[in-house]
Amino acid sequence: MPKIIIDQEFKALLPALDKETFALLEENLLQNGCRDSIVLWGDILIDGHNRYEICSKHGIEFNTINRDFTSREEALIWIISTQVSRRNLSHIQLSHFRGLHYIADKKMHGSNRRNTPEISSGQNGNLKSTAGRLAGKYRVSPRTIVRDARTAAAIEAIGEISPPAKTMILSGEAVIDKYILCDLSEKPRKEIEAVAAAIEKGTYEKQPPASAASAAPEKPVDIILAAMRPLQIAIDGLSASFSVLSKIRSGTVRAELKTALRSCIDQLEELYGRI
Repeated sequence: MPKIIIDQEFKALLPALDKETFALLEENLLQNGCRDSIVLWGDILIDGHNRYEICSKHGIEFNTINRDFTSREEALIWIISTQVSRRNLSHIQLSHFRGLHYIADKKMHGSNRRNTPEISSGQNGNLKSTAGRLAGKYRVSPRTIVRDARTAAAIEAIGEISPPAKTMILSGEAVIDKYILCDLSEKPRKEIEAVAAAIEKGTYEKQPPASAASAAPEKPVDIILAAMRPLQIAIDGLSASFSVLSKIRSGTVRAELKTALRSCIDQLEELYGRI
């Protein structure tokens, strides 16, 4: 058997197992052997990293199967699709995977002018077909796919500077607003370096607006009400959108109904991201 190559970019796509889960997998393989084949692309391992590590450590026999991909991006997309279908992923992990899928797809089709695409104007945005196609696959809106691409670009940029900071974000140990990540994807490297360093040190926290920092001290109730105001405005806007649905007649064509529902779903997703 040829030597199996561990590709660090592919390996980094896999959510790390906690110690307890890894120990359970190790115990299972020791007792029952490796029943699932390890998947290779040529000599490169693309699926079964934990099983391969344990089997190599204990001399457990395993089988391999080989998949044929036309490009590195196609292999990456296959890994992403496999992980999304197999694992119970967190919100940020799903967003990261969807964004990486979008970026890889654009590269594969020679359209990678930027890794952080712009969103077109309009209710749903006249987004390119890549976003629409992936939106159907992952059952989200095209706008969500494009935002995910920005989120993924920021996480990858942070990971280039500090792999531990990237791991902390994806594991949920460090909580950073997805909308801040979207904005960070287009910031200068120095700003990304500062965020990455703060996350790794455990000192990162969402910075208040400059006007708030210079304002006079407020009462706790005023601070709470001020923080709730943007959220209340978003909720009011969402309520207005939902009120439109009640006016839709039973004879409305399906396409119009889906457009109205998609608008509400987009706003719900945005509201969810702010909480």
